[in-house]
Amino acid sequence: MSFLDQIDNIKLPQHIAIIMDGNGRWAKQKGKLRVFGHQNGVKAVREALEGCVQANIKFLTLYAFSAENWNRPKLEVMALMELLVSSLKKEIKTFQENGVRLNVIGDISKLPSHAQKKLQETIAATKENKHCTLTLALSYSSRQEIVDATRNLAQQVKDGLLTIDEIDDDLFASNLYTQNLPDPDLLIRTSGELRISNFLLWQIAYSELCFLDKMWPEFTKEDLYKSIVDYQQRERRFGKTSEQL
Repeated sequence: MSFLDQIDNIKLPQHIAIIMDGNGRWAKQKGKLRVFGHQNGVKAVREALEGCVQANIKFLTLYAFSAENWNRPKLEVMALMELLVSSLKKEIKTFQENGVRLNVIGDISKLPSHAQKKLQETIAATKENKHCTLTLALSYSSRQEIVDATRNLAQQVKDGLLTIDEIDDDLFASNLYTQNLPDPDLLIRTSGELRISNFLLWQIAYSELCFLDKMWPEFTKEDLYKSIVDYQQRERRFGKTSEQL
């Protein structure tokens, strides 16, 4: 029986975020170049997205390329950018058929111009889709996001549009890149690494964390469903006691 059949549709996570880790190590284990791992990682992206659509998850955020990833070898970075463009071209039909809206967070201005163009074209083409919002974190740094939000609020105070006393959690969150997204209920990381890697640091304050040993190219819909079932068995107290829930 599939884990999909074990999912409680009443207790679904609204938003799942995934740190897609292990492409390079997976390729190395097979005696291949790192690019081979990234290419096969696209299949896992499709598995995750189709799984979210089938399980009625409304928001999926994928950590696709961190701000620190610019420090990788130039050829690998170039290959990743080309893979992004080619994947968007191939998947636009899937987006439309499944009601997927594309969204992007991060410093997109650093991406090659043709990648920026393809992203904007896909975002525009899918803007009316409502079944699932797929957010790609590209050239993304959570620390930079928090710094940018702080600068925005400081500028508003300086301009007399805001007082310091008006700044609270909600106002701060409304100045983050994710201002139009709910906080993730569930964060999944593949490859066995037990760290967050500068991803959605503010937003995952109360997220449930799930670490998988398998590499990202090995990730399947069943892994997603199993993680959701595991999530649903946890008690989310948000600082309260079990008796208060």
